[in-house]
Order: sequence, then C-alpha cells, then structure tokens
Amino acid sequence: MQSPSQSVLLVVLALPFLAAAVAPLVYRLVGERVAYFGAAVAALAFGLIGTQYGAEGVVSIPWIPSLDVSLALYVDGLSLLLGFVVSGIGILIFTYSGGYMHDEPGKAKFYTTLLVFMGAMLGVAFAADLLALFVFWELTSVSSFILIGHYQDDPDSQYAARKAMIITVAGGLFLLIAFLLLHTVSADVMGTATFRLAGEGSMIENAGAMRERLRSAGLFVPVLALLAVGAAAKSAQVPLHIWLPNAMEAPTPVSAFLHSATMVKAGVYLIGRFRPLLGSTEWELLFAGLGLLTMTVGAMLAIKADDIKELLAYSTASHLGLIVAGFGIQYKYGAETGAFHILNHALFKAALFLVAGIVAHEAGSRLLSELGGLWRDLPITAAVAVVAALGMAGLPPFNGFYSKELLFEATFHAAEHAGGLWWLLPVVAVFGSIFTFLYSIKFLSLFFGDRPDALEHVHSPPLPMLAPPVILATLAGVIGLGGIGGTLGMHFDPLEDFVERVIVAAGVEDPHFGYYLPTSLTPAAGMSAVTIGVGVVAYPYYDRLAAVVDRLASIKPLSPNWYYDGLVGWLDQTTVVTERIHTGRIRTYASWLMLGVAALAVGGYVAAGIVLPALSSITLAAPIVIVLGVAVVAALAVTIAPSHVAGVLTLSILGFMVAIFYILANAPDLALTQLVIETLVLVLFLLVLNKLPAFYGDLKRRQIVTDTIISGVVGVTVFLTVLVSTAATPGKPIYTYFLERGGVPTEHGQWLLEWGGGSNIVNVILVDFRAFDTMGEISVVAMAALSIITMIAMRQRGETQ
Repeated sequence: MQSPSQSVLLVVLALPFLAAAVAPLVYRLVGERVAYFGAAVAALAFGLIGTQYGAEGVVSIPWIPSLDVSLALYVDGLSLLLGFVVSGIGILIFTYSGGYMHDEPGKAKFYTTLLVFMGAMLGVAFAADLLALFVFWELTSVSSFILIGHYQDDPDSQYAARKAMIITVAGGLFLLIAFLLLHTVSADVMGTATFRLAGEGSMIENAGAMRERLRSAGLFVPVLALLAVGAAAKSAQVPLHIWLPNAMEAPTPVSAFLHSATMVKAGVYLIGRFRPLLGSTEWELLFAGLGLLTMTVGAMLAIKADDIKELLAYSTASHLGLIVAGFGIQYKYGAETGAFHILNHALFKAALFLVAGIVAHEAGSRLLSELGGLWRDLPITAAVAVVAALGMAGLPPFNGFYSKELLFEATFHAAEHAGGLWWLLPVVAVFGSIFTFLYSIKFLSLFFGDRPDALEHVHSPPLPMLAPPVILATLAGVIGLGGIGGTLGMHFDPLEDFVERVIVAAGVEDPHFGYYLPTSLTPAAGMSAVTIGVGVVAYPYYDRLAAVVDRLASIKPLSPNWYYDGLVGWLDQTTVVTERIHTGRIRTYASWLMLGVAALAVGGYVAAGIVLPALSSITLAAPIVIVLGVAVVAALAVTIAPSHVAGVLTLSILGFMVAIFYILANAPDLALTQLVIETLVLVLFLLVLNKLPAFYGDLKRRQIVTDTIISGVVGVTVFLTVLVSTAATPGKPIYTYFLERGGVPTEHGQWLLEWGGGSNIVNVILVDFRAFDTMGEISVVAMAALSIITMIAMRQRGETQ
C-alpha cells in the first residue's frame, strides 16, 4: 500500500480556493466561459485525486504545534469516494452552468462561491484532524448560504438561505462540542490530548480504548447524540430536514451540486468516518432508527409535492436516510449499503436535478400538474430521466436497486439477530421504499402521458446542459449493467474493489463485496418484490395518497416548519430583541458585539483558571510615563469635548502619543505606520464632520452611564488580555532564534523555510521571518499614500468631498 503524496493533497485543497480568488478576474476576461474555467479546475482536482488511488495513510503539516493542531490529511477509500464525487460531479455542474446561467445575474459571485464550496468539501473529505474538519465543515455552510441566497432580492431566497444557515451552523456547534469532548478523553487514552481522528496515533486507531474511556466518563451517549445532531443538520435528517426543500430556491446547478451530490453527503460521510470509532448498540439504535424514519418521512412528503425540485429535495432527504440507516447497522451489509448508495445516489440524483433544470429552463414550468408528454420534445432528456428515475425507484437492473437490496439484507439480518422490536426495521424499510417507488414513477410522468394543451413549444437544451446528465445517466447505467454481469459471473472488478476499500474505512474487516441480480428468493429479494408489487397496485391512487399526506403535513404540531417559523418569528417580534438589539442603530449593534466579545473573553479566562501576573516588577522610564500621562489626559478630554471637531482633534492626541510610545519602545516601523494612519484618519474625520452639525447636543444621563459601563468593560477586558498574553517570559530571548536561523545553512532540511539564508540579520527578519507582517505594514502605508494622493487630486479639480 503506497503512502499518499503530501504535495498532491495540498494542491488538491489549495487549487479551488486559488481559482476562486482569480475567478472574478477570469470572468472579466472571458465572460460566461468562466464556467469552463471552473470545470477545468474540477477536472484537474479529479485527476490529482486519481493519482492517490491505491494509497492509504496520513500526511500532516503543523498548524498550531503547541496545541497539537495540524492540517492532517488522510487518504483511504471513504475519503477518495467523497473526493471523486465532489470533483467529478463538479466538472459536470460547472459545464452545465455554462448553459444554464446564461441569463442569470451575479455570475462572477456565483462561480467564485461555487469554487470555494468545492474546496471546502474536498477539505471535509480528506481532513484527519478534528479542528481542520470543523473549519471546512463550517465553510461549506457559509458558502452554501451565499449560493442558496443567490437571488438576493427574492424574499423566498432570503428565507431559504437564512433557514439553511441557522440549522446547519447550529448543528456544527453541536459537532464542535463533540469534537472537544473527544479531544479531552483522548488524553486519558493516549497520554496526550490529540485532535487526530484517523491515521497513526489517532482516535480510530485506539477505538476500543476510546469507547471504554467515554463510557467510564459517562460521555459516550452525549458524544454520540452531539455527533448525530451535527450530521443530521447537514444531511437533512428528520426533524432537521426542513431547510432542504426551501434550498431549492437556488439555481438548479446549486441544487444538483450541493443538495444532492455533495454538501448533504458531508453528514453521511461523517457518520461513516466515525463508525469504526463509536460503533455500538447505541450507535445502531440511534442511526438505524433515525435513517429509516427520515427515509420514510421524506418519501411520504415527496409524493405531495407538485414542484419537481421540491419532490427531488424530499427524495434527497429520504435517500440520505437510507445511507444513514446503512451506516448505522453494525452488520457488514450496513456498511456496504452506505458506501454503495453514496455513489449510486450521487449519480442518479444529480442527473435528475439537471433534468429538472432542463425542463424548467425549456418548458418554463416546474409543476407536475402543468407538464407531460415531453419525450417528444426532449427525447434524450427523457432517456436520461428513465435511467435515473428507475434507479431512484430501486427497480432492477438499475443502479439504485442493488444498494437498496443491501439495505433490505442489512435490516433483515439485524432483526433476525436481535428479534423483538428490531423487526420494525425491515418493515419500515419496505414501507418507505413503496413511497420511493411511487414518486419516482410520478417524476417520469413529466415525459409520458398526454401533453397539456397550454404547454407551448419546448426547445432542445444546449449541449453544455445536455451532456452532463447524459454522462451521469451513462455511469449509472454502467453500474446497473455491472449487476447483470455479476449474475453471469463477470464481476465489475474496479468498482467492487473500490467499494471494498470504502467498506474497510467504515470499519468492516476483510470484506468481500459483490453485487448482482438475485437468482433465488432471498428475504431481500422478497422485500423488493413486495415493494414493487404494492407500488404498482397503489400508483393509480397516487393523488389520493398525496392528499392524505398533505393533510397530515398541514397539522401544525406534526410540522417541524411550524416550530421553526414560530421560534424565529418570536425572536423577530419579541420586545427584548426588537427594542434592545434590533434597533437599526450602529451604536447599539457595536455595543452588544463588544459586550459579547468581552463576556466570552473574560469567561474563557475564568474557565481556564488564568492567574494574572504580578505587576511589582514593571518599571517605566520617565519619558514613557510622560507620554502615557498625556495619553490619559487626552482620553479624558475626549469625554468632555464640546463639539465633533474638538473631540476628533483631542482623540488624535491620544493616537500620536501611541506613535511616540512606539518610538520610545524602539519600534520605529510601527510608529511610522501609526503616524501615517492617524494623520489620514484625522483628515477623513474632519472631511466627514464638515457635513455634520457642529455640536453633539444634550445626552441623557442614562445613555452616559451605559456608554461609560460598556467602555469600562471593554477597556478592562483589553487590559486583562494584554496582561495575560504578555505574561510569559521565554526562557531564551527570541533574537537568539533569529541569529541561529538567519544565516546560510550547510544543508537544508525538509523545508527551505527553516532558514533565512542571508547575511544581514535585519533584512532577513523583515523579509523572511516577518514577511507577512512587513507586507501588511507596507500595504497600509501604500493605501494611506494612495488615499492622500486621491484627496489632493480631487481637491485640485475642485471636487467636493
């Protein structure tokens, strides 16, 4: 087994973010063809990931060595699966967007954010450190918020983006608590606390001891519950599924990429990744139950949908439930279900979303009640829909059939082994699958049956929109044909070997994966036959069933949306929030923000048991005392200044005293920066004040007291922070490090950055050890100079400020 390449993995992660940084410039140069730039970036990432096939292991780059935090990247079957899905489908989505986004607004922002999202998902796929995983996890939420709210002037889009952000980010906070608890427990197991999840010396490598220690500390169930909330929020599990249907307000490429193939897979990926670490009876009960419940509820809600994207959204939640249930069941067929259905679902569901986009784009409607008989106008699209929808329905020999058979096998085995109420698992699996069959066949009614008279001529889609779903359907069809080949003894070895690697990563030792059409009546085959048979009989009553489900969903206590809207509406309307926080005034927002930050900082110091350093050893020279005294007098004078101008001029005295303090402290570079910025800010203030009244006016005593308290709290917090952060005295002065590392070495180590490689130590410190700091100072001075030149030029032309 080869080791993964550190340089390749770093390029894979960095490439989408670098591409996102230049995407606006590329858009200005090539216009709408920036979509194909994104496709090329995704293709390059896909190729680089392909070079790691067959590798397994972890590579690590120190990030915060003192806290044992690193950018650790892990390669195994599960990470490669998600990496291939993200980058591979990313190629097709960017290509599809080249045709779909032709008349859409905000294309530069759209492609930039889509590239950032792809990079974040690749980070989730390969992260082996819990903190790095959390950073990428939350970045997917932020980027998806922007993409869902792409139509930023549309109230429905705003509502959908806010709902997705609240639910997924809140779920991420639960996940963070679970990660911190695992980090704490790891110290008892491995001698030192670590955030390393996978690889050598990781939590998964010491899974047995970790489980035992979590149980003895009474933390096993809390960690499991916290993890479940985080994964359920991202993967739209009941009752946190409510954000997904609203997210369909986003452009169709976003729906296909984020909400069927990639972002919603992050939660199920997380469950698969933690399965070897936390797998247990509690794990099986929680995730098998949650997954099957979501599978059934999502499928039932899908049949009441008239909008095809809404139908597909509920269907996505349902199929994610199937994957969660698979990873939840401890038997090997459970891991096979989760691993295989991640791939199958990504192929057929992404294809169906792209089909929905074609229908909406060319027919001008997304409503099932307004569409039908489209196969005459869109024959290729109809063929894609048949392959993908029948795969979604789980009909043989299409690809979704095989992973659903594995679910039936897993639930039956779990029930047979445990007995009792566990027999509900196969019953619920069949019940939910019947509804899956129904809405899948209903989706095909778009293309078959009578064509509505009101439907106008439907144009054929452009090639960039047609090729991606054709490719996805072809891949799904090839997997389906592989099952026929397996029945004939001709196994699809590359796919089966790859899925075996994924199953191993999910905690199954020595798997022997293969898929084929059943040739005898097994329990799973019988469950499939019941699903299809009952589905065929029930389909003529589809509208009645949809009406019943719609009535049930409209009962407020049964609707999670009722609780969400009620809570958010109460927060929006409550007197405390509107009168004390949402006042529309910047000073109010700034006050609450500063108080919140101060409270968190001081609370952190108290929780960590921070002890303030002694101040007896501090000595100040006379010039510094004089400068600080003038600064204190200036600060007090600001509070009694009679006008705007007087207040700003007095405040500038404080700024200039800080600059002189830097000079006395032997920091002339900081002093120069402070002087330039202080002067520029003073000029800008005076220009602005020229448009304002000369006097402040009367202030209420209550407002003066409030402002004084807030200022005092913030000032004390900053003072304490400075004391705490400067309390430590290094055993060896820092200049010795510069002297040791500044010269030219006889032999470089692994990194050229370990040595300065110069002879002038001042120059080496400025351009090597303090490169970013120096660049920042130069940038500040340059921006200040440009601002001054601009103001002088405008004044010379007589322009008003």
